[in-house]
Amino acid sequence: MLKGILAISGQRGLFKLVSQAKNSIIVESLIDGKRMPAYATSRISALEDISIYTEDEDVKLADVFKAVYEKEDGGMAISPKSSGNELKGYFEEILPLYDKDRVYVSDIKKVLSWYNILIENKLFDPNAVEEEEATEESEA
Repeated sequence: MLKGILAISGQRGLFKLVSQAKNSIIVESLIDGKRMPAYATSRISALEDISIYTEDEDVKLADVFKAVYEKEDGGMAISPKSSGNELKGYFEEILPLYDKDRVYVSDIKKVLSWYNILIENKLFDPNAVEEEEATEESEA
């Protein structure tokens, strides 16, 4: 579901992994479709490896996206430009036990903006994932 989707520090938005080069990877922006190399010196994070702190155990970003997806019936989340209090309230609705000391408003903005980019590009559908997993289990 989030395989091959990357966040690169210092770069706006999300990127799709296109291919491997000798000393870099080639990525394509999900915002404007431009391709560029990303080097090992950049901090590159795969969305599937990111988790959000909660009071008990960390929650995978995909599960947070799924909660937003269900809350919004597959639509866009509130604007990441909303006020800090609005963002915190919204995030608390989708992830009630998120760690308020370690998850900052800037993190919430990033998560919601990533979610909106994925929805705009039709790259996130939690129902498709469940079907994929069921298919993989039946094949195994």
